[in-house]
Amino acid sequence: MKKLLISVCLFFGLATASIAQTTTAAKQTKPKTTKPATKAPAPKTTAAGPTKKDGTPDMRYKANKAAAKPAGPLKKDGTPDMRYKANKPATAPKS
Repeated sequence: MKKLLISVCLFFGLATASIAQTTTAAKQTKPKTTKPATKAPAPKTTAAGPTKKDGTPDMRYKANKAAAKPAGPLKKDGTPDMRYKANKPATAPKS
């Protein structure tokens, strides 16, 4: 009886595993459509030193690194602390 129970469990286990490996015809014939990735151009800024081809400042140069430093205090990880007014971006007044 014990051998019969083990063999039945083994049969159902293998049958379940073989079903999990097969794919349906709908999944195989469904064409994959992907949208072409379009990158938005980087905003052109005025840099103190040399710029890259896309117009952004080249951060390998000392003049561009100095211009990129925030005016206010920094967090431990080096990013500007946005709780301070000096680090917040200037927004245009709403009309």
